[in-house]
Amino acid sequence: MISISECIAICGLDRDEIAVIAHHEHIPEVAASALANYLLHHEGDETEMRQMMAEDVHAAIEDGRLQHASELFMALREFLEETRSVH
Repeated sequence: MISISECIAICGLDRDEIAVIAHHEHIPEVAASALANYLLHHEGDETEMRQMMAEDVHAAIEDGRLQHASELFMALREFLEETRSVH
């Protein structure tokens, strides 16, 4: 059986980034890692992931969950840094 850590490692993101996707899509982390893997390996789909993450930051701010917004923003920053270094 494959573990959640292995699923996350396969897609190339870290656990915080997967948690953001899971939260945004209302799916378990295993499914979020599969979605991330799919999106990251299709031309232009990094834009969709970036949009999902940004929407969650905005939603957390609007809800007054500033600590959570900060955590989401850090995950977004890390994602942006990683995707820029690949290209």
